[in-house]
Formats: sequence, C-alpha cells, structure tokens
Amino acid sequence: MSAPSATPTRPAPRTPTLRTIALIVLVPLLAALALWAFAWPNARTAPRDLPLGVAGPATATAQLEKQLRQHEGAFEIHRYDDEAAARDAIEDRTVYGAVVVTPEGPELLTASAAGPFVAQLLQQAVAQQAAGRGTPMKTVDVVAAPAADPRGSALSASVLPLALAGLAAGAAATLLGLRGVRAVAALIGAAALVGVVGAALAHSWLGVLTGHWWAEAGVLALSTLAVSAAAAGLGALIGTAGIGVVSLVVMFFGNPFSGASSAPRMLPEPVGAIGQWLPPGAGATLLRSVSFFDGAAATGPVLTLTWWAALGLGALLLGNAFTSRTRTEPAAERDLAPVG
Repeated sequence: MSAPSATPTRPAPRTPTLRTIALIVLVPLLAALALWAFAWPNARTAPRDLPLGVAGPATATAQLEKQLRQHEGAFEIHRYDDEAAARDAIEDRTVYGAVVVTPEGPELLTASAAGPFVAQLLQQAVAQQAAGRGTPMKTVDVVAAPAADPRGSALSASVLPLALAGLAAGAAATLLGLRGVRAVAALIGAAALVGVVGAALAHSWLGVLTGHWWAEAGVLALSTLAVSAAAAGLGALIGTAGIGVVSLVVMFFGNPFSGASSAPRMLPEPVGAIGQWLPPGAGATLLRSVSFFDGAAATGPVLTLTWWAALGLGALLLGNAFTSRTRTEPAAERDLAPVG
C-alpha cells in the first residue's frame, strides 16, 4: 500500500502584510497632506491684489497711489471721487478699505467685519507708512466687527463644525440605507435644524452674528446641506468610498482654503479662488455678507452652495434609482425563467 502523497503547502496570504505596509505609508502621506494644506496657506498669508480704494481729487491722490503701488502686487487700486463713494464701496464689499484725502489730512477707512486681520494689515501697511512720512492718518472702522467677536475668531471657527455636521449627515444617510425622497427630506431637515441651532447659538446667545436671524440660519443650513448632499450623493453613486472622497476634499482643502480667518485675497494663488468654489469658503463668505453687510456680494457664494446642494441631491436620487433598477432586474429575470 503506497504512502499518501504529501499535500503541498500554500504560501501564507500576503493581504495582512500589504495592509500593514499600506497603513505605514498612508498615514505619513495624509499627515503631510494635512500639514501642507493647513500650514502652507497660513505661512504665505499676504495681500495679493487686495481691493483698496483711494478717494479724493486726482491731484491730491496721485502721490498716495504711487506709494501704494510700491507694494508690487499687493493692492488693486479703485478710484473714488469722495469719501461717501468710498464708504459705499466698502459697504458693498467692493473693496476692503479705502484711503481718503481730506483737507485735514489722509484718512483710512477699514471694515473689520470683512476680516479683522485685513483691517489690521491695512493699518500697518498704509497708516503707519503715512505716519512714518510725518503725516498722521486717522482710521475709521466703517463696518466694525461685533464687540462680542472683535477678532472674528468665532465666525472662522464655525467653518469646521458646519463641515463636520454636513459630513456626518451625509454619511448617516448612506450608512442607514435611506433612499430616494426620504433621504433628500432627511438631509434637508437635518440641515434646517443645524441652521436654527447655529443661529440660536451664534446670534442669540454669543452675539457674534448681528444680521437678520433667519437669513443667518438659512446660510448655516445651506452650508451644511451643500456638504451633506455631496457626501450622500457621491456615496449613492460609488458607495462608501464617495463619503471618503468628499471628506478629503472638504476637510483637507475646503477648510484651510476657506480664507475665513483672513480673506481669500490673502491666500496664495490659486488657493483663495479654489476655497471659494468649495462649501466652507463660500459659506464663510456668505455668512459675513448676510450678517454684517446686509447681503452685499452674496450672489456668488449663494450660487456655489446651491450648486453643491442641487448636484449632490440629484446624484443621490440618481444613484438610488440606479441601485433599485439593478436589484429589480435580476428578480424579474428569475420570475420569468422557465421551470425545468
């Protein structure tokens, strides 16, 4: 009787090893990406074609404009006839500030509500330069930041919670298996509740927002919905990986590129522009406009957030319809198959 042949040994599966290597490599890459995304824009913060007004007679402002243009690439000069026109431009968010030549001397108009960091920079770059030339310059804050948040830190800190709330709502809708109109209603309802709660905290309790209460609540809700709809929509199209993609874009690019703590024109190009195409940046800009400037310059960010929300909800409905169809077709084929 012959001895049984030895069973050949199979090599140990390599999957755990590959996963270990992937973890070792992926974590440092994500850390490097996060450090680059958050640290690089802050390290390179400086005025880049920052809109600045100059008002007064042309003969009186010529020397002033020449001095400002010495800051190459820093300011985008806008000419105005008088102080009233310059104030209107600041309130319309056309410029961040203005230098007015008056018979009593030059005067600097700022708007700390548009960004306390920018107002401080203008005082350093313009007012102190004039003082160094022996010409004292009076500074007037045309649209002041609220007394409860003079540095604007509370508004800039709201970007991350809104993004997290949107991502959480989108992920929950996907993982809980909500589909179709029910999923859309759940996302809209959650975003509306976030808007109401956010306005109650930021406006009624903390006093860091000073505009129309319901308009602010609408901005907070739309900002949340833009993120949640994108996460749920891409999740419906490509699965849970879609949530990860949206989370990466929003957290690693949208948040640090938002310009909420300074201004989009203070970030390196094209970071400032990219940030305004993403929900965190558009939401922060819209919240400033609605809360402090009576809705001035709100059209662009409203359209950006609306497109994100509409495309996300559309993708959610499309993905759910496609999934339902693929599940229905095999069942129909089984029902029609002949019985053998």
